[in-house]
Amino acid sequence: MVGSLPPPRLSHPAPRPTPPAPATPGDVLAEAEDLHVRLGPRTVLRGVSVTVRAGEVLALVGPNGAGKSTLLNALAADLPPVGGVVRVHGRPATEWSAPELALRRAVLPQAATLSFPFPVEEVVRMGRAPHATSPAEDDVAVAEAMAATEVTAFAVRQFAALSGGERARVALARVLAQRTPLLLLDEPTAALDLKHQELVLRLCRERARAGDAVVVVLHDLGLAAAYAHRVAILSAGRVAADGPPAEVFSEGLLSEVYDQPVEVLPHPRTGAALVTPRRDL
Repeated sequence: MVGSLPPPRLSHPAPRPTPPAPATPGDVLAEAEDLHVRLGPRTVLRGVSVTVRAGEVLALVGPNGAGKSTLLNALAADLPPVGGVVRVHGRPATEWSAPELALRRAVLPQAATLSFPFPVEEVVRMGRAPHATSPAEDDVAVAEAMAATEVTAFAVRQFAALSGGERARVALARVLAQRTPLLLLDEPTAALDLKHQELVLRLCRERARAGDAVVVVLHDLGLAAAYAHRVAILSAGRVAADGPPAEVFSEGLLSEVYDQPVEVLPHPRTGAALVTPRRDL
């Protein structure tokens, strides 16, 4: 009929992105090249370059204010640089959509906070949001993540009612449930007791052994020496050293970076580096 309106066009939702193919050990899953980052008026990172490979645990260490968390957030594509480039899975991070990034990297921030009273299991299940999988697959991923972090026993408790260390483990379980090949963990051991510090770092090694890449910000140099395949030491917004702990943990360098005399001793059983402040008591 003359003057009639055309039939409405049906809109179809965009297809959900698919997870990346499994990585081969040694594949570069994230990298920063000549990275410069400013926070307000302050330049926090100055020409930082670092590479993150599948199959390894990379520890970021250094004194307060050195730029460790800033570098982690930049690698996560959560913090835009003013210079240089961040690549995730070989592409500039800005070229990935948020859903695509969520299938490629999972991020554990320093503080785990929620504004609503969610039970623990639901918090962990939030890690499955990027995936278009069946409820049964999600159930398996959630259960395995909770078991790995030893939080299954309080699955029905409210997240806000947990202790700081318990909340930290639940937040890590959410990251594990996301099942991405790149894990970015900001001080995951800060609120934990000795047993669970070891648990978290063992999980990092297990994920690397399974082919993932793990970047972890640590203050405990002993944990970094024991569990990291590679360490990047940050100082005043630059990388002071990057390599295996046995090579880069020298008394001279650490004493200079931390402005504190330290001793580096071989563990009597394993030979791994033990780092301790030099004390004259």
